[in-house]
Amino acid sequence: MTDSIDPTRRRLLHRSAGVAAVGAIAVWTGSARAATPARSLALLHTHTGEHIDLVYAIGEQYVPAAMAALNHFLRDHYSGEVGRIDPGVFDQLHQLQQRLDSRAAFEVISGYRCPATNARLRATRGGGVATNSLHLQGRAIDVRLAGTPLADLRDAALSLRGGGVGYYPRERFVHLDTGRVRTW
Repeated sequence: MTDSIDPTRRRLLHRSAGVAAVGAIAVWTGSARAATPARSLALLHTHTGEHIDLVYAIGEQYVPAAMAALNHFLRDHYSGEVGRIDPGVFDQLHQLQQRLDSRAAFEVISGYRCPATNARLRATRGGGVATNSLHLQGRAIDVRLAGTPLADLRDAALSLRGGGVGYYPRERFVHLDTGRVRTW
């Protein structure tokens, strides 16, 4: 007998059911997060002006929709090409925020780079871009953290021993990657 329900009332009931479902999901995910810690990130892209703030993992499980959103967010900002970012990069950023006790968004200078962009930057930046940059593999990111001195960000990254750490004070960023542990 749902056909006899007033269309306005039908919309109200439909919306109410949707709100109830969202509420139930929020309660479920809230209790799931209490049992298994969620890892989140907030990023601001300095070239695109985009901002993202999300939970990317719960416990040991990465959230597929969040990973796709982060891959798109960290796309090559010159070409628009989207690469697959190593989840270890996100884990390093999360660990850095915890170590530095910061809630600020990381300011992203560079994430994924396609081969054409990397070659062009190599040709125009006086050798400051590696031929086989880990940016090409989605295993590197260049960042700074508002309110945190760059040297402190570098030192915290070095203490993680999670991969390579490059310090670029003149350009105002720290390079992080999931390659072998090294520093420059």
